[in-house]
Amino acid sequence: MTHPLDPPADPFDVASRAADDIARLTGVARHDLAVTLGSGWGKAADLIGETVATVPATEVTGFSRPALEGHVGTLRSVRTAAGAHVLVIGARTHYYEGHGVRRVVHSVRTAAATGAKTMVLTNGAGGIRESWAPGQPVLISDHINLTADTPLEGATFIDMTDLYAQRLRDIAREVDASLDEGVYCQFRGPQYETPAEVRMAKAIGGDIVGMSTALEAIAARQAGMEVLGFSLITNLAAGISPTPLSHAEVIEAGQAAEARISRLLADVIGRIA
Repeated sequence: MTHPLDPPADPFDVASRAADDIARLTGVARHDLAVTLGSGWGKAADLIGETVATVPATEVTGFSRPALEGHVGTLRSVRTAAGAHVLVIGARTHYYEGHGVRRVVHSVRTAAATGAKTMVLTNGAGGIRESWAPGQPVLISDHINLTADTPLEGATFIDMTDLYAQRLRDIAREVDASLDEGVYCQFRGPQYETPAEVRMAKAIGGDIVGMSTALEAIAARQAGMEVLGFSLITNLAAGISPTPLSHAEVIEAGQAAEARISRLLADVIGRIA
């Protein structure tokens, strides 16, 4: 069965069609900012502002039903108190689902096509620093892409300097001065990293390990958006954690931290949008 994003389709044309769908289904012609809600971050949508419309992602061109528990499968248009329109993406396609990079980054390209100039990417991830505890939010300062893949096609050369914008990180720290930051390593998944892989990530400069975000951030930069990244440390990484890793642990840590991190994210978005 073919998919709208399969070659020879132009993924940017598909994103434009998806943006038209969102405008039609939500009644909002343009969005100013977009946020992808990863594991543990879902309640932030209720705090950002007034929900104008909620749309099942499968009704929008190119979107797939989320394969992972903790992802809600909707696109939501929210109006902030200041009148900005935020596109809340609760429908993330992960690289490990095997659908190809175009589908992984389609939500980001669609957000850009709706007019969004800022992309906020959140995730639940493993922490390498022993000083971090489960339930702690940290800013992403940079990333290491360990997927051996990219959303860029052909001779497309995009600068990655200051990919996770210092300006936006400074705004986040105005909301919470205690926020720490670190380098995010995206692995292919879906298996959790081995202790040896975690040691490798640490040796090459990584602080956080996960299975999302980096490919999306590259696509956001290509689209000309400013990027802010947050990781919720849901567990200490393999070889650092004294117990085996499990997805149930990720969900539990997200639920425990949900109220705090959702308020944090909503306040940060309120300052940016």
